[in-house]
Formats: sequence, C-alpha cells, structure tokens
Amino acid sequence: MQILALFFPIVGFGFVLYFLPSIIAFGRSKRDALSILLLNFFLGWTAIGWVIALVWALRTDMPAVVR
Repeated sequence: MQILALFFPIVGFGFVLYFLPSIIAFGRSKRDALSILLLNFFLGWTAIGWVIALVWALRTDMPAVVR
C-alpha cells in the first residue's frame, strides 16, 4: 500500500515533466501548439526532441504579415 502512495505522485510528476513543453505551448496559446504536442509526444523521449519542443514553446510568435 505504501508503494502505491509513492508510485502515483512520481508517475504524475513524470507525466507533467514529459509534457511540459506542450503544457507551456497551450498555456501561452501558441499558434503551433498542436505541432509542439505532436513533436513532444513522438520525439519527447529523446532529449533533443524534448529540448526542441521546449524552446519552440518558449519562443514568441512572430506576427503574421498581411499583404
């Protein structure tokens, strides 16, 4: 029973940490939030994929040019 009491918070924290770039992207209403989520989901297990998703989520969106 005590093992389960430790298991769920650790797994929950790991889940939040893994999807942190996606959480940040949706929280900041990024234009490419779905793309960041997909990159995070499929390549987040690699360190480079996770870092790229995090940097992409933290960058500011450039305004769209209207011609």
